[in-house]
This record gives sequence, structure tokens and C-alpha cells, in this order.
Amino acid sequence: MDYTKLSILEVAKLLREKKVTSEELTKQVLENIKQKENLHALNFVCEEYALNKAKEVDKLFSENKELPLLAGIPITIKDNINIKGLKTTCSSKFLSNFVAPYSATIIENLEKNYAVIVGKNNMDEFAMGSSTENSAFFTTPNPHNTEYVSGGSSGGSACAVAANLGFASVGTDTGGSVRQPASLCGVVGLKPTYGLVSRYGIVAFASSLDQAGPLTKTVKDSALMLNVLSGYDEKEETSSKHIKEDYMQSFKGNVKGIKIGIVKEFFGEGLNEEVKNAILKVKDFYESKGAEIVELSMPFVLSALACYYVLSSAEAASNLSRFDGVKYGVSVSDAKNINDLYLKNRSQGFGKEVKRRIMLGNYVLSSGYYDAYYKKAKKVQRKLVEEFNEVFEKCDVLLTPTSPSTAFKIGEKSNNPLSMYLSDVYTVPVNIAELPAISVPCGVDSKGLPIGMQLIGKKFSEKTLFNVADVYDSSREEK
Repeated sequence: MDYTKLSILEVAKLLREKKVTSEELTKQVLENIKQKENLHALNFVCEEYALNKAKEVDKLFSENKELPLLAGIPITIKDNINIKGLKTTCSSKFLSNFVAPYSATIIENLEKNYAVIVGKNNMDEFAMGSSTENSAFFTTPNPHNTEYVSGGSSGGSACAVAANLGFASVGTDTGGSVRQPASLCGVVGLKPTYGLVSRYGIVAFASSLDQAGPLTKTVKDSALMLNVLSGYDEKEETSSKHIKEDYMQSFKGNVKGIKIGIVKEFFGEGLNEEVKNAILKVKDFYESKGAEIVELSMPFVLSALACYYVLSSAEAASNLSRFDGVKYGVSVSDAKNINDLYLKNRSQGFGKEVKRRIMLGNYVLSSGYYDAYYKKAKKVQRKLVEEFNEVFEKCDVLLTPTSPSTAFKIGEKSNNPLSMYLSDVYTVPVNIAELPAISVPCGVDSKGLPIGMQLIGKKFSEKTLFNVADVYDSSREEK
């Protein structure tokens, strides 16, 4: 039997019934990775590391030890998250030889739960992109049609889950980098409330926006993964002291009395008609299940994309200034002096999208432009937070598209950065306002490519999001 098509909860049950072993699961996943190498979903595979962990878990199961639900489950990790002793490349030439000296807190959490990590996923370089075409190593195509992109920047993670190269993955989401590829590949992607999951040991893109989150096959699996990933971390100063919750207790099985907001600005110009119709069908589904639909307006949400690219690029320029090839990273050998060394290392180490954002970031922070761009973007951010606070007085969750279109063809937007940036138009407001959001598959277009819906909640309302999302997800599984 091919166990790799099952959910985490389904195989966790089989492990406890001793109908399968972790080693068997891991070998099946590793075989899938070999057979689907053309997807380039992983930058590297740690086969020995994974099989040793699987054998360790099987021994514990044979001794009838009580183990966490994630124990023995093969998963993958985005390649900007540190695992001690393994490479962290961020899909950049700059870090192609960098070995992590310590593990991220979320990796420690996964290891405490005996998860089996089989490899590191390809991504847009330093998480900057919406298609995984900006990787220095290779493009990760869409597993449903390899002529199309898998989304980004966590495209390798989404592709791996969709193609059964692991039962889940952990990605990072700065402006939609978990949710957008989840939508394009037809899996579930969660961006938790800012601070709920520790950023310690994750290579920073934009520190005030970055948040790690799971990509899974089902909403219930997403809740299980968040149980493992979340929690206060004293090593990370933006980590929230929010009380530890059990997200597996989220599921009520109904949405009666839940108020679902429909923001008209999310359904305007630029939205693909097939995507729009799919989301409206979801709205009708919820209404038929007893939810109350609330029509809303958020004028400032239209400014979120411009605001995001000013703020995120400014932070990226600052965060990436540490990459100079001196203490770590690839370094040239023919530099004439220290300035020449920095210039050559950064020119040759970074790809064009990373350079573009560094230049944009330095520009908006520079004297004479700071007030016109960065300061104004911070004001827009405050207005957007106020708008979200106002709409959440009238509803419990918002229903929106995740992406304005389904997956686009590889190369279609490579020479048009603005068109590429518009892929994030529905996801970036969530990061700017530090809110949680989840993307759930809700159909396919006429080309057979997945469509995703997005549910947005108030801060720390993940339980409500999981319940509302699962009511739809469970009905989808039953069909």
C-alpha cells in the first residue's frame, strides 16, 4: 500500500496499530523523492539522518512507549530554517556551503515530537519571490502540471506536500509565502499570528513580518503541526507569551452563528473569474451551513501591497547587510581591497531579485526619501490595522481568495516584477496587521490547476480559523 497519500492523522493511527513502521513510511517517501526528482522540490535529502530517526521511533513504538502524534512521520523543512549540522542555503549561491551551527527552536520542537526530517525544500532565494523561479539552484514546477509554477517563496514545501514527498512541511510566510504556494499546489497552508511561532534560527527576510507555518494535506493536520511549532521562546524577543493552546480541540463540526465577512475590495479588478466563482461557491456553502455572511469594505487594503514592498524591502536591506562573505558564505579570492571584496561577494552571491529588493530598501530608507516612502508606509500600516479591528467587530473571520489567479506558466512573469508582486495582493495585508490566515483548496480551474480560498482571523484566533476551515475541508474530503 502507498501510505504517502494519507494524512498525518491517518498514518499516526496506523503506526499505533502497528500496521506500518516509521521506517517503511520513510522509505516510501524517499523513493517518491527519487522518482519525482524532476520536481526539484528539495535542495538536498538527508536519507541516513531520516532513516536513523525512523528506526529510533520504531524501537520506542515496539516498547509500547506513549509518543506524540507526529512521532515517526516523515516531513520536509524549508531551506531557510537551521538544522544543526546540515546545510542552510536559502537557495542562494551565497550560502551554498553554509552548515548551520545550531538548530532553530521549531526544529527542536519537531525533534522533541520525534518527527522524521527527510530533507530541505527549494525556495525563492532568501524567501524573495512568488514562484520559486528565483532559486539559485533550480525552479520547482507545479506537481499538477510541470509547465506551471508552484508559487513561492515556499514553493518547494508546497510541491513536496502535494506530490507526497513528505506528510507535511514547514515554510515561512512574510507576505504570503506559505499560503500562496499552498493555493497554487492544492494543499493547506497556515500563517499563524505574528509571534506565536518562534523565529529563532530562521534566516530573516523582514523581521517584523516573517512567520513560520505548516503546509499540510488537511486542516486537522495543520492544527496538529501548529501544536508542535507554537509556544513562547525566551531566545526570541518577538515571541508571544500567549497561553499555549491545544489546536486539536478547535473542531466543533459546524459554523452555526459564525459571522463570515466578505470584503468587496478583495473581489475587484485583477481577480480571475474562475477563482472568484470558486470563492463565491464557498460563501454559499457556509451560508447553507448556518453561517451569517456580512458584506464589508476596507478602502485601505488596496494600499497594502505598496506598503508591504516598502516595509519588507527596507527590512531586507538591513537584514541582508550581514551577508558580506567574510565570516561565512561564498567569498571571491581576487579582491583588491576590503571594499572590492564586499562589492564582488555581494554582486556575485546574490541573485537579481534579492539585489532589486536591497536597492529598493536602501532607497526608501535613504536621506530625503525616508519620509516620502518608509514613514508613509508605516502610517498606512497603522490605518490597515485599524481597518481590520473595525471589520472584526462585525464578523469572526474574513473569506477571500488566496491568490488572484491559479498557477501561471514558468517564465511568464519573470521579466515583469510588478506583475509577479501582484500575486501577493490578497496575502500581504495579513502580515502587515500581524494576523493569522489559512489557505484551503476549494476547487480547480478549467486547466485542472488548484484554487485556494483564504480565511483571515483576529490575532490568536487560530482555533476559530481551524474550525471554520475544517467544516469546508471535511466536506471536500467526503465528496
